[in-house]
Amino acid sequence: MEINSSEARPQNIRAIMSFLREHAPFSNMDETHLAHFAENSVLRFYADGDVVLSPDDGPVKTFNMVKQGRIQGERVNPNDGKLETTFEISQGECFPLAALIGERSTRTLHRASGDTFCLSLEHSSFVTLFSESESFRDFCLRGVSSLLDQVNRHIQSGAMASISPSTSLDTPLERYALRNPIVCSPDLPVRKVVARMHENNVGSMVITDQNRHPIGIFTLRDLRTMVAEDQASLDAPVSQVMTPDPCCLPASDRAFDAALLMAEHHFAHLCVVDEGQHLIGVVSERDLFSLQRVDLVHLARTIGTASHLRTLVSLRSQVSRLVDTMLAHGADSGQVVKIITTLNDVTVRRVLELNLKKHDPGIAFTWLTFGSEGRQEQTLLTDQDNGILFQTPEGMTEDQVRQKLLPFAETVTQELAECGFTLCKGNIMASNPKLCLSSDEWDDWFIRFIDSSTPQNLVYSSIFLDMRAVYGPREPLEALLERIVGRIRKNALFQKMLAGNAVTRRPPLTMFRTFRWAPDGGKHTLDLKRQGLSPFVEAARVFALANGIGEPNTLERMDRLAVKGIFDRKDANAWKEAYSLIQALRMRAHQEQLEKGLPLSNYINPDDLNPLDKRILRESFRQAQRLQQKLETTYLL
Repeated sequence: MEINSSEARPQNIRAIMSFLREHAPFSNMDETHLAHFAENSVLRFYADGDVVLSPDDGPVKTFNMVKQGRIQGERVNPNDGKLETTFEISQGECFPLAALIGERSTRTLHRASGDTFCLSLEHSSFVTLFSESESFRDFCLRGVSSLLDQVNRHIQSGAMASISPSTSLDTPLERYALRNPIVCSPDLPVRKVVARMHENNVGSMVITDQNRHPIGIFTLRDLRTMVAEDQASLDAPVSQVMTPDPCCLPASDRAFDAALLMAEHHFAHLCVVDEGQHLIGVVSERDLFSLQRVDLVHLARTIGTASHLRTLVSLRSQVSRLVDTMLAHGADSGQVVKIITTLNDVTVRRVLELNLKKHDPGIAFTWLTFGSEGRQEQTLLTDQDNGILFQTPEGMTEDQVRQKLLPFAETVTQELAECGFTLCKGNIMASNPKLCLSSDEWDDWFIRFIDSSTPQNLVYSSIFLDMRAVYGPREPLEALLERIVGRIRKNALFQKMLAGNAVTRRPPLTMFRTFRWAPDGGKHTLDLKRQGLSPFVEAARVFALANGIGEPNTLERMDRLAVKGIFDRKDANAWKEAYSLIQALRMRAHQEQLEKGLPLSNYINPDDLNPLDKRILRESFRQAQRLQQKLETTYLL
């Protein structure tokens, strides 16, 4: 039912514009474009149960916005032929974007849920607004992605002011790499290499073969080491003292990729190559610092070379400030958690190295990390989930090896706790004899784990099936993971049990699009980790392991599943964006808690969010519901 026409309601235009300003994308639109919408839209009323749009209506001709009430989408379930609700649209939300842009009929029946009022814009007026307003056009084309950008911009502006907009972590390396770098052949004497570096005022020399492929790099640091340790004479060929196989990145990679690699491995220079692996440039730590105004690489190196535990403890406070800076520079939540994880990895390795210098147990081992650290998804709120994998030396038993390793592990876990890595309440730590195992013992453990899907094992799946090597040889873990993934691919029952366990933790939305509060977080609170992130993490893990994907990172799992065709690319992007938004809100909450001197927590009160944040959070939870629905359909749950 049409309530009034544009001619009859000039007095309402200001009220409509005021309403529009409270909701995206209209909150970012010019006054003239808002006025166009207000003047040309029609307010329509739908009683409870009325059909608003139907697939039988033909191509969609109107753009609609819910002013009051709700719209629910209904589709026929192909498995049982019953009609089921697939989504709900609440106040301030627009529909049906995809069908309108695609000039087709909607694939979902839209029905009023309760008495509902919608602002409706006819096709010709929609086309005018679409062509004239960039904000409106961007929203219509990208939907939730556009909203996510707005939230990220809000987070960035709150993190740090007065940052140059020209800087970006996503800047391709080819734009900032030193072009035509100074190079030499491997037979050139060190003396001449140093002279050439001095003449050109550079700190490194790339050694290339006759096809300009980088085969080594020689830096001033290498020169100091060569002289101090008397490794070779200045007349020796540079091939004797160069660092072979220098790290190379393609020109299309981002400044973020280079910063992360430098931080993790303490590189000061990276070679930039084209598709044929020909050298086209060099990026130095100094170049990257100049570009980004962040000192990630320096902080990582300072942590990685700290000589005392107390230094490591004092450096942890700088990680929070770095997170502020990275958010301000446009880092998305996926980038920031990788930065935090990288610095955590460097800290763990340094604690291990310092303890090995004091009391080496004399047994080679691989230090494992599980859970969020294993997925490279840690935030500032973190505890320890670690273990040890070792090869049993000839003539020793596993128990004898453990007797040497466990005291060492106990010291390391206690010192990590001093550095801010809380001791695990469930004792998932390397100091636990059950988690200090040989390769064969780990293999046997996972065979039992997979073959007997007990409730406890299903709980463990969220921890032990996401693991990485942080220190020591990686090959034993890679071989173990290959066997684990292979067994899970062949075990349909275990997959179904994992899937059933994954959907027990539901996103906190009711059927009426209101929030369902966390059971243990107090009144009117949501747990962004357990209720928000976990549904994505758990579902992506099941699909990844079932399809032979060993990467532990949730976003990378979704990408790989899209490449394999298991996920539709558009669905995968929507799920990645929703996951990233919840993670971003979680990190912002942590930063605000630190500023107020409060203990870190994953709980938030959605009433404290602005309308845009609240709306996008609801949409993100709805995307989690969609992913769980796919899991249920796949495994007939």
